[in-house]
Amino acid sequence: MTETTRIATNMRLFYILDVLGENQRPMTPSEINAELNWPKQTVHRLCKSMVEEGFLVYDAAGKKLLPSTNLRSIASGIVASDWCSTAIHQVLESLSTKVQETVNFVVPEQPGMIYKDRVQTNWAFQVHLPVGSHVPFYCTASGKTYLASLPAKARALLVESLDLKPLTKNTISQKSALLEELKKVKKQGYAIDKEEFFEGMVAISVPVLDPKGRYHGALAFHGPTMRLDVTTIVQHYACLRDSADQLSHILFN
Repeated sequence: MTETTRIATNMRLFYILDVLGENQRPMTPSEINAELNWPKQTVHRLCKSMVEEGFLVYDAAGKKLLPSTNLRSIASGIVASDWCSTAIHQVLESLSTKVQETVNFVVPEQPGMIYKDRVQTNWAFQVHLPVGSHVPFYCTASGKTYLASLPAKARALLVESLDLKPLTKNTISQKSALLEELKKVKKQGYAIDKEEFFEGMVAISVPVLDPKGRYHGALAFHGPTMRLDVTTIVQHYACLRDSADQLSHILFN
């Protein structure tokens, strides 16, 4: 890493955030500095400053740092600014036309997966989840793509922390069973909601990745079982994957 004396003072905070982003996990100031190799007091001072200003927060144990809600909101706003959000919506419009179902672009937040954009179909039977809605990680197709993207240890710890409340008769409510499902999702590259969130609704989702292959969000579509089943929904995987790759190109190029 570049010596701290060569980095402008107002740029040093970004290097700390970059380390957190690269590692994708809460980190102590000492762990951050193990990668930066700056003077110990410099890193601790800068981390303390970002906590005081509301950009970082400590985990429940009070030892490791992670992005605050404010910082997540800033990052999301930057990514989705100007033409980018318009282009994303057009990709969703195109996909919805192909599959004739409601399409969603979803990203993870602490309360669950949040709907950043969606295109609704004109079918009479619909599930109304407006932009800004949060849905659970464990029983939605998009949430399962996020959980499956995590390193095995982090995945197990997060699943262990979840309350797997049965929302339908198909909801996976056993943590061991959910972990097995997530292994399958990781291997096949997509997740299916088999009436686990709403009775009478199925969904399929694929991850939207950054240029380094890291998880950013999910692209999904859902529809009622009167029109779709697990077999027919998987037949749309190729066009769903192509659209997700389009989103990645828009977001990160």
